[in-house]
Amino acid sequence: MGKNPVRMKAVVYALSPFQQKVMTGLWKDIPGKIHQKVSENWISASLLLGPLVGTYSYVQNYLEKEKLEHRY
Repeated sequence: MGKNPVRMKAVVYALSPFQQKVMTGLWKDIPGKIHQKVSENWISASLLLGPLVGTYSYVQNYLEKEKLEHRY
């Protein structure tokens, strides 16, 4: 069996100028958007951040105690 050449089309995807303006709008006022989301969902945010902060502080305290343990 011989090899037959196959024609392929090149497809190029690009954003239109209108979509590019929308993309820059997504990054405007990030702190304001984060504040709005947290103020609307403060219970969920506290339930997410509480265990994370607690675990991090526990690990840091444990590591510090482990460093100082050999001094005694």
